[in-house]
Amino acid sequence: MAKIATQIRLDEEMHRKIKYISEKKLRSLNSQMEYFILKGIEQYEKEHGAIPISDLL
Repeated sequence: MAKIATQIRLDEEMHRKIKYISEKKLRSLNSQMEYFILKGIEQYEKEHGAIPISDLL
């Protein structure tokens, strides 16, 4: 699946914390943020059921 570039605005404290975690996990900042988003989607789907992608097109 192709990756889509996005822009996100973070406050300075959040950015520093994510950067810290990404360095500890030996990931790029982008990869760490992608991981956090994936975990958020998984948690949402666990609570509410699968998100039907066909509805999003």
